[in-house]
This record gives sequence, structure tokens and C-alpha cells, in this order.
Amino acid sequence: MSLTLTDQDKTTLRTAAYGAVSLLAAADATGSPHKVATEGSIALASATGPIGHVLAAKTRDIKLNGKSVAELADHVLPALTATMSLLNKQAPAEADDFRNTVNVAVEAAARTHQGRPSPTLADMIRKITAALDAA
Repeated sequence: MSLTLTDQDKTTLRTAAYGAVSLLAAADATGSPHKVATEGSIALASATGPIGHVLAAKTRDIKLNGKSVAELADHVLPALTATMSLLNKQAPAEADDFRNTVNVAVEAAARTHQGRPSPTLADMIRKITAALDAA
């Protein structure tokens, strides 16, 4: 089965992936949010296959606005679930690749804390994982 994504699907996918990294950076506001964002973004930029191509596209369609972590989460967590639902219907292997890509980015971002995430980051990682699994 091949993967056919509309422009809106691609926007949602990018919002979900980069949003997950943004959520972690926002949740680590008193730690090293710039390191979290950098490590997570590098991991996303290293993705391959169809998911990697979508994530690598140079666009301005990702809107990660929010005045709080809660507002950002209200936008990003549903995007993670929607992306997984879409990919599971169209190409389950790509759904697995997307999940793995986001998980690697989350792990890379969380390692900025001497190898283990702070309690705040650990909680956000659980929320991201739950959103991925909700599809």
C-alpha cells in the first residue's frame, strides 16, 4: 500500500512531530529548553523514507502557537493522534516509522538531563506516547 498525503496531511504530520519536540522544550522551561529543542530537531531532521521527506520539506505551514504549555498541548497531542490514525489506515509500516521517528526525537531531547528526563519531561513524554497510542 502506498502513502498518499494531502498538503493538509503533511502539515498535520509536521506539526505533530515538531510539536512533540516543542512540547518537551516548553515543559523544560527552567532547564535547557534550547538543548531539548536542538537535540529533538536534529533527530527529526535525520528521519528517512517518506516520513523523512515530509519532515525535511522547507515550509512555513507549522503553527505552534500557544501562550502556555497547555495551549500548545491542545494543538499538538491531537495532531499526533490524527497522524497515527491516517498513517495506520494508509500504510501501517509508515505509521510505525512515524512513531519510531517521534520516539527517537523524544529520547534525544530527554537525554539532555544527564541521561534521564526530569519528572516534568517524563510526564510530557507519557502524554506524547499516549497520543501516539490513541489512534
